[in-house]
Amino acid sequence: MNKTFVVAKREFLATVTAKGFLFGIFLTPAIVLIMVLLLPRLVSQTPPRVDGEIVVLDASGEIAPGISEWLSPEKFTERREAEQRRLRELTASVGGATAEAAIETVARRAVEEVPRITVTALSTADIEKEKDLLKLPAPKRGSVPPARLAVVVIHDESLRPEGEEVSGSSYDLFVRNRMDDRIVNEIQTAIVRNISTTRLRLAGYDPEQVGALTQVSRSQPRVTLPDGEQITNRRLNAALPVVFMMLMFLSVITGASSLMTTTIEEKSNRIVELLLSTVTAMELMTGKILGQMGVGLLILVLYTGLGLVALITFALSGLLDLLLLVYLIVFFILSYVTIAALMAAIGAAVSDLRDAQSLMMPVMTTLMLPFLLMVPIGSQPNSLLATVLSFIPPIGNFVMMMRLPANIPPPAWQTLLVIMVNAAGAYCALRFAAKVFRIGLLMFGKPPTFRTLIRWARMSD
Repeated sequence: MNKTFVVAKREFLATVTAKGFLFGIFLTPAIVLIMVLLLPRLVSQTPPRVDGEIVVLDASGEIAPGISEWLSPEKFTERREAEQRRLRELTASVGGATAEAAIETVARRAVEEVPRITVTALSTADIEKEKDLLKLPAPKRGSVPPARLAVVVIHDESLRPEGEEVSGSSYDLFVRNRMDDRIVNEIQTAIVRNISTTRLRLAGYDPEQVGALTQVSRSQPRVTLPDGEQITNRRLNAALPVVFMMLMFLSVITGASSLMTTTIEEKSNRIVELLLSTVTAMELMTGKILGQMGVGLLILVLYTGLGLVALITFALSGLLDLLLLVYLIVFFILSYVTIAALMAAIGAAVSDLRDAQSLMMPVMTTLMLPFLLMVPIGSQPNSLLATVLSFIPPIGNFVMMMRLPANIPPPAWQTLLVIMVNAAGAYCALRFAAKVFRIGLLMFGKPPTFRTLIRWARMSD
């Protein structure tokens, strides 16, 4: 047993003290931190500065003036300032001076670079001729005449009398190729809003009064907790299952793949022969698995800790059940032992990393199954599909980490049963790996297949 822990300590220290590992383990948090700080400065949700003309073919003369007003620089500025105020309020509620400064920078840029769109109203025109101008190359900003951005055709029946139904669309919109989708959305919003308000006005209603009566602000849902109430976050709730599964997958694969790599290197360099002169094959395999488990746990604890710090910083820690962290450790150990055992068997069976690729392919393909079924499992965590997959080692561990943080988690008895089934799967994987490991360490020559590995396991019975 002492020799096993000596091997585990050597394996752990050799991995965590490597410069590549230290660089990689801190690179991901650094990238996330940089993206959080710089993304608000680099990415803007506001449309870009656009200069051009929109032609509105409106026989009634009722729609074009409203479209022109909605797309005026003053209205663009007003809407953007209102959006920035909402962002400031959200930032103030969760804290963060850096985020506030970034939003201020984006706000100034958004207000300064509003589109300059001219709306030309026509009562009648050749539609095809007007559309042909959309095919011309876009002239430079500020050119005369301005670039043709879009052609809007308002149908005669769009302003129908009260009670009369309209078949089909109320308007047609033709735009220039590769036009920014956000500008197109602004144009469509202007058209729809003004057709609606004009219909209300012609029907004898006051559009502003109707808008005030139908406008209801949504209240932010609050979670009732034993120590008080807390504002919930719908996006965070939807992301938690995926985050837990990805976190566990990253930790497991990092430790297991490192285990296979070191085993192949030691075998190809004949170091394993020296090791086997002092320790048994079982002690060597067990020590390697325990050492790399420590590496995986280090990654898991580090990234989980960073996530908890972020939740506490933004006052969202109440959304996370601490029991989930216990399950995260339990399912990490079960999944790691299962996958690491298979990786150890593969590493002992081959002498070159390229030879291991064919044996790794079935394992990695199986592990990708939870990712491929992420959407149906996340949307219905207690469906028959999710329940059945939970009882299939080793993917059942990852499936459970998607189901447990869901709004409707699986019953406690099912969780305990899944743990027992996956523990049995881990035990079987360990026994299989021990038999292959003992034979494969000293075998050289043609790389084996999975059928060969199974024959080795039977030979050692």
